[in-house]
Amino acid sequence: MLTQTSTPCAAELLNLIRDVPDYPKPGILFRDITPLLRDPAGLSLSVELMTQPYRNKHIDVVVGAESRGFIFGTAVARNLSAGFVPIRKPGKLPAARRSVTYALEYGTDTLEIHEDAIEKGQRVLMVDDLLATGGTMKACCELVEQLGGQIISVAFLIELAGLKGRDKLRKWEVHSVLRYD
Repeated sequence: MLTQTSTPCAAELLNLIRDVPDYPKPGILFRDITPLLRDPAGLSLSVELMTQPYRNKHIDVVVGAESRGFIFGTAVARNLSAGFVPIRKPGKLPAARRSVTYALEYGTDTLEIHEDAIEKGQRVLMVDDLLATGGTMKACCELVEQLGGQIISVAFLIELAGLKGRDKLRKWEVHSVLRYD
């Protein structure tokens, strides 16, 4: 159930998000954004609504995590005339890198960033498509702060509020275009 949108026009995006029951396992309702990505107007509106709160925030760099963070992050970066920095799974970045390992529901995962990707004091916007439990984005924020970046905000297209991912990100301002219970 949708509980909130950032603007009245954000509600237009709901028809472009497909609900897939029991994926990836029974009892999970997956919010599939691929129909939205396919729709030119929907994709454009999504990116614009993710960009708007930051137009006058003097963002230097947008950071996105593999892989859907790349889709929205590069588009938001272009809108803000900012650079884009990818955070990748291990073994994907060729130069000196910093890594963080973080807990998942079952096990751990690791993310990496180039050591020279963020300059000390740069104003950073973190972007991803979905906020669920918050673990991945928290790890990404920790990497950026280790490099001296100043995180201005964390932005998502969709937030699954019932999973309380926002609680792990209390240290930073969080913006989501669509919030589901």
